[in-house]
This record gives sequence, structure tokens and C-alpha cells, in this order.
Amino acid sequence: MVHLRPVILIAQPHLAPLLPILAMQYDVMGLWEEGGRARLAEAEIVVTAGEFRLDPAMLAAMGRLRLIACFTVGYDGVDLDWARTKGIAVSHAGDANAEDVADHAIGLILAHRRQIVSGDRALRAGEWLPGGKTITRSIAGARLGIVGMGSIGIAIAARADVLRMTTRWWGPRDKPGLAWPRSDSLAALAAESDILVVAARATDDNRGMISAAILDALGPNGLLVNVARGQLVDEDALIDALRAGRLGGAALDVYAQEPTDPARWADVPNCILTPHTGGATDAAVAQMAQMLLANIRAFVAEEPLPNRVL
Repeated sequence: MVHLRPVILIAQPHLAPLLPILAMQYDVMGLWEEGGRARLAEAEIVVTAGEFRLDPAMLAAMGRLRLIACFTVGYDGVDLDWARTKGIAVSHAGDANAEDVADHAIGLILAHRRQIVSGDRALRAGEWLPGGKTITRSIAGARLGIVGMGSIGIAIAARADVLRMTTRWWGPRDKPGLAWPRSDSLAALAAESDILVVAARATDDNRGMISAAILDALGPNGLLVNVARGQLVDEDALIDALRAGRLGGAALDVYAQEPTDPARWADVPNCILTPHTGGATDAAVAQMAQMLLANIRAFVAEEPLPNRVL
């Protein structure tokens, strides 16, 4: 039985803004606060950013845990098999930021293909000289490949249609109702694409799926865009391909380790990097907060979770 005012622990310090919101209705503490870990045995709900792995030793100490509430859309840091075995519910933020992530993906494509970032730097450095003119690559007619055709992939494809790109996609399961054709394999999609956008959900089975072979198939004129999870890309192979010129470029919002070490990218050419901000808009964060509250309210009331994973 869930308490009327259950103990909720928030797992990561960057979720601290949730403390006053949840404190209006619940007994809530941050794990990083003094006394936070002393309440592990009392906690019935843990709120977490779903991309972060929850410490198994910590979970083992939470004998009353009944809900893992992911503030984020992703929940790849949660051991779903363990939660299922323990009868622990898991919720997330549904598709709260899909449209914003799609916007960011298109922004990265435009920024790289039209040299917006390098153009800004050149102008500020005094390198725009009389008679000089930079020729960039048009978006119209570009062959876009999307890896993973969930809500984010579909939103990217819809935007690509407006930009006069041609889109194909690949995922492990066919979706016959989609308007865009599915390639026979990931390797085939890379070979058929000028731009390859990674928008797949990360699992233990697809770690490093964007391998050296896939990057070589995309080729020296190809652009890799990743707005999903860093673990989906073999990052060492990516850096090697960019340095060797076997890949034309990369535009990344996610990394194998976050925050990524800036020194790792200091001499890597033809890449644009953003600090995992694709889904972090004011509107998306507000929506995630509302969905988190709705999931917790439903759980406390013993009603179906609006955005249940398990």
C-alpha cells in the first residue's frame, strides 16, 4: 500500500528544480542532500533522469520502492528486467520532446550543410574578404536516412519533406503504414544516404550500431547526425573516420560519456557539437514536469499510469 504522502527521492542534482514542485504534495528529498541516502529504506518512489543508470546497490536498499518515475522521455538507464522481477512500475515522459528534438536535428543538418557555424567564426575572425564567396551545399534533393522511426524519426521525416529532401529509414521492425520507404538494412540505408540521422531508442542490443563499416558506407561526402544516445555510435571509429576523411562530417548532440571531454574533439574536423540540448526546451521541460506529476498522482491514487513503461 502506498502512503498518502509517500517518500520520494530524486536521484540526480540537476533535477533539483523538481524539489519545491513535489514538496507541495509529497515528502521529497534529493539523494545528494544531507540525510537523503539515509531515507533509502523509506522511499516508495525514485525520480530519475532516464539516461542515467541507477546504482544497483542503492536500489537493493530501497525495500519499499514501487515506482521509478523517469522525468525524461528516455529510460535506457533503468534495468527493466530487474524492475519487472520486483514488480516495480516504471513511467516516463512519453513523447514530450519529440518535436523539439526533430527541430534540433534539422538545425544541425542546416548548420553543417550550409556552414553556418564556420561562417560565423570566419566573419568574426576577419576572414570575409572582398571577392571571397563560400559555396555551400543545398538541402533540396538531399537523400536523408533515418535510423529509428519512432515519434522523433517521423517528426524529422515530416520536416525533411518540407525542405524538399527525399527520405528513407531503417529500424528492426517494419512499419507498413509509414509514408517513407524502409531500407533493407542499416548498411543499405547508410549507402543510400547523403545524411544519416540517428533517432533510435538505445538498448543493450544496439550499442555501437553505427560502426566503422556503417560510417564507411555513408562515405566521404556523408553527414552523420546523432540526436538519440551517444552509445549508439562507435565514437572512436567516428573520430577516426572524420580525421581520415572517410566521413564527410558529423553533427552531434549526444556522446558516449556526458559531459564529453572537450579535448577529445579539439582537433576533430568537420563536426558541429551541441551539449545534449536537443530536447531541452522550455516547453518540453514544462511538459515533462506535468507528465511526471500526472504519473506520480496516478500511482499514489492507485490508478493506471498515464505514461507507463512497465
